[in-house]
Amino acid sequence: MRKIITLALIASALAVSACNTISGFGRDVEAVGDAVTNSAEDARN
Repeated sequence: MRKIITLALIASALAVSACNTISGFGRDVEAVGDAVTNSAEDARN
């Protein structure tokens, strides 16, 4: 039981510290999506 609690605490700490990274990744994915959309619209015209 003690190992499970320790692992849960470590996982929680990693998840909290990764929030900024995940947020940045989300912005990057959004930028790529916008670029693909713009390229598709340019190709269509």
